[in-house]
Amino acid sequence: MGADRRASNDKMPSKSKVIPIKAVTATPAKPRLRYDCNKCPAYCCSYALIEVGKRDIARLAKHHDLSYEKAEQQFTKWDAGTKVRVLRHQEDEHYTTVCRFLDTKTRHCTIYEARPAVCRHYPDTPHCGYYEFLKFEREQQGDPDFVATTT
Repeated sequence: MGADRRASNDKMPSKSKVIPIKAVTATPAKPRLRYDCNKCPAYCCSYALIEVGKRDIARLAKHHDLSYEKAEQQFTKWDAGTKVRVLRHQEDEHYTTVCRFLDTKTRHCTIYEARPAVCRHYPDTPHCGYYEFLKFEREQQGDPDFVATTT
């Protein structure tokens, strides 16, 4: 009997198999956002340089049913200082200029589904600094529609 027990134990691995925690853990929940873009006058759209890559231009071309070359020419420009391609701007009453795809009356993106990657990932934290500043200023001014500008 001892030999049988030894024989079956010889077949068992000497060490238990370790399953990495990553393999069995669910994806962590995204942190709750502490801002509401619908209550913001589109401050991020006023950044002077909104960088776009080839995939962004291809997405814009498809969205507007244009060739890549036409979309690149019509919607972007080369910034020699930073050596990157950026979205063109339009005039704006609050921030002097803003992204050409911002509806300046509704303050919403007109190409939301086709927006560039940088816009899709902004802000990359649960907080938006401008939104926190805007909330504070609106409380101080006693005006829920107050727009703190950068000009």
